[in-house]
Amino acid sequence: MVNRALSAPILRTERLMLREWRDSDRIPFAELNADPDVMQFMPTRLNQDESDALAQRIKDHFTQNGFGWWAVEVIGGESFIGFVGLSIPRFSASFTPCVEVGWRLARHAWGNGYATEAARRAMRFGFEELRLNEIVSFTVPHNVRSRRVMERLGMTHDPAEDFDHPLLPDGDPLRRHVLYRQAQPVKADKS
Repeated sequence: MVNRALSAPILRTERLMLREWRDSDRIPFAELNADPDVMQFMPTRLNQDESDALAQRIKDHFTQNGFGWWAVEVIGGESFIGFVGLSIPRFSASFTPCVEVGWRLARHAWGNGYATEAARRAMRFGFEELRLNEIVSFTVPHNVRSRRVMERLGMTHDPAEDFDHPLLPDGDPLRRHVLYRQAQPVKADKS
């Protein structure tokens, strides 16, 4: 039985809705996961079964934690353009345990500011509702598009914290990662 208290809350921005996943998201999600441009900085593209398994892990993360990678819908437009949200990485590193903000959008949705807009909303949820002290994000050094999103979110990068992703083998060209951080914003004293 699903604990409804830990189902995905709906988050909204001016243009986007971050919502629970639907069965109808599976086909466009598989298309996104098979796109070589979208998956350029991931270890491998996914087939339909692998993509469906990832969608199930995302749903399970929400059930277990009350947050995760939300399905992103354009309000008054496309019902699914990818995911954006918060996740607990499944590996150990010098900065774990932690919560990561991440995104994966369909190629045709790039260049509209959707990743930044949705990630900013997800981070606000993380800081205000989950009371997180910090949110991190990471990618390979040459993923300039994602690094720009991290910078627009106000995240900072310290090269001394760059790391080799422990789930990728030695010699893998994607193993080296850059780490970005954002601390809980300090609220001004209203006294």
